Amino acid sequence: MMMVSRCGCRQAQDDGWGRARGRGRLKRRPKQICFRFQTSSAITIHQPLLPIMDQSFLLMLSTLLHLHNYLDPTISLLPSTPSSASSPSSASLNSPTSLLSSSSAAPLLFFTIASVLSFIASSRPNPTSPSSPTPTPTPTPPPPSSDYSVSAFRAFSTDHIWSLEAPLRDAQWRSLYGLSHPVFTTIVDKLKPHIALSNLSLPSDYAVAMVLSRLCHGFSAKTLASRFSLEPYLVSKITNMVTRLLATKLYAEFIKIPVSRRRLIETTQAFEELTSLPNMCGAIDGSPIKLRRLPADQNFSTNYNCRFGYPSVLLQVVADNKKIFWDVCVKAPGGSDDASHFRDSLTYHRLTSGDVVWDNVINVRGHHVRPYIVGDWGYPLLSFLLTPFSPNGMGTPAQNLFDGMLMKGRSVVVDAIGLLKARWKILQDLNVGLSHAPQTIVACCVLHNLCQIAKEPEPEPLRDPDETGPAPNILDSEKSLCYYGESVRQALADDLHHRLPSR
Repeated sequence: MMMVSRCGCRQAQDDGWGRARGRGRLKRRPKQICFRFQTSSAITIHQPLLPIMDQSFLLMLSTLLHLHNYLDPTISLLPSTPSSASSPSSASLNSPTSLLSSSSAAPLLFFTIASVLSFIASSRPNPTSPSSPTPTPTPTPPPPSSDYSVSAFRAFSTDHIWSLEAPLRDAQWRSLYGLSHPVFTTIVDKLKPHIALSNLSLPSDYAVAMVLSRLCHGFSAKTLASRFSLEPYLVSKITNMVTRLLATKLYAEFIKIPVSRRRLIETTQAFEELTSLPNMCGAIDGSPIKLRRLPADQNFSTNYNCRFGYPSVLLQVVADNKKIFWDVCVKAPGGSDDASHFRDSLTYHRLTSGDVVWDNVINVRGHHVRPYIVGDWGYPLLSFLLTPFSPNGMGTPAQNLFDGMLMKGRSVVVDAIGLLKARWKILQDLNVGLSHAPQTIVACCVLHNLCQIAKEPEPEPLRDPDETGPAPNILDSEKSLCYYGESVRQALADDLHHRLPSR
């Protein structure tokens, strides 16, 4: 019977590190497992090759080996044929023992290899053993589809949004785009014909939604590009296009001076209920819009630093009692003062030239008082722009009462600017190029008016710090207007003090 035994490949007994016992040489080499047969040459398997073997295959061969050992080795695998003429050699071939040592060695070779592989499988470390845990690699899940893709937006705006009740639907839309779904639809309908002319590859409503998301949350082009899976330059291009359309195509429709008699009377009556001052039709104020970046030119840094110390451009607005802007101007750097910015605006030239005619003239203590706007002491006193007597309450009782009521009327424009910056957070840190800053600001003012007209919920306003500074000088061309303004202001103060003596 052939004997199978484990042996070393070297005469000296090896400890697995290439170091014979009793010797001091250290030489790392691949560990070998050798099996020697008495009738055949040794079969050598290098252990570094073992990892390429499938362990399930090794276990299968081991099972076959155990099945073979289970059989009775005394039972002949081949039945013997009785014959008197049989030679001793033929008789020996028919015995089980001789079968294993015969030239027909296929079963022997099969089970020998099975024995070798069984030993190898049993010598491998168990991957489930707590002593040597083998981490199972976790497959990387495929990246989820973008929630901001065109298909996702289409599913949201056509299917999901209409499955919600109107209050929940509008609240969800406001959280994404800063306004309700009906107002959004109005904007898209008005801009769609103009966007179509630009040959934009994206749907109009998708482009408007992306820009509103940026204006509402203050995202940079890079951040928005990663969300919408677009290139940053394309996001900037779409932002510039949509804000330009809002600032030009929709400005005249949603930002206009109250010249119609009906609107003018409604506005003056509302202000009179608020302040007890007749014929007030608006309040003016300026606010710096912070810029995230400026050109490297030193002149830019000097001219654009506002009174609060950061680079900005100056926004000037006139608002009515409903906090709706009826005039917007962005023409000055942040280092300019309110009076200079006002004198450079179109509204100033229209009012001084008589281009705007308000027919609602009233008589107050013998003075003809046309509709007027109010501002703080940073603006010049003119016939159509009234300012306080004193910034610190050092006037007469009638003057102090008038100043208090005038500033109460002015508060509507302060609140309107605060709402504007709270709704459209990009105005808190404007992250567009300087050349596109004015149109972006005006676009936000148009959107603000749309929200006010639609009676959208008002967030908590963001207020600028209180302003201090001297009153502006009166220009020679303004002296007659200033003189008339002084007489009108004093007449209103006396009339107010006469009607409200207890205040």
